[in-house]
Amino acid sequence: MTTLASFAANLADGRLQPLDQYLGQVVLIVNTASECGYTRQYAGLQQLQAELAGQGFTVLAFPCNQFGGQEPGSADDIVTFCQTRFGVDFPLFAKGDVNGPGASLLWQWLTGVESGHPHPVKWNFTKFLIDRKGRLVKRYEPAAEPHELLPDIQALLGSRG
Repeated sequence: MTTLASFAANLADGRLQPLDQYLGQVVLIVNTASECGYTRQYAGLQQLQAELAGQGFTVLAFPCNQFGGQEPGSADDIVTFCQTRFGVDFPLFAKGDVNGPGASLLWQWLTGVESGHPHPVKWNFTKFLIDRKGRLVKRYEPAAEPHELLPDIQALLGSRG
């Protein structure tokens, strides 16, 4: 069975990060953009991170420029923006595609037939909730605000299965 642990991704600084390090945690994967109408969601994502990290939760942000060219900056620009504007301290990964032939294997898994959510990402700030065993359990479209995910996150944090 494919799980989050099957993948690795480059962090914004270029280091390869095996995602198996997140096994045992509840993970929210989000494709992000700095110049989107939903960019304000970084604040809510950071709030979830701050409140729940001690319980075994983390947000993983994957900047993407595929939707309206709304993430045009370099990796350094993105990191600086997220940290100074929103105080982001969750992992920021390298900018990349989430759809099409350039999409990483991680994103192919998140949106593929076996995911249970087999359709391409429609826009920035699409969110994917992963349980402690690395299994994809739910997908949220961009309009879902981070605080609206709290009941689902808390249910997974309370569950060890």
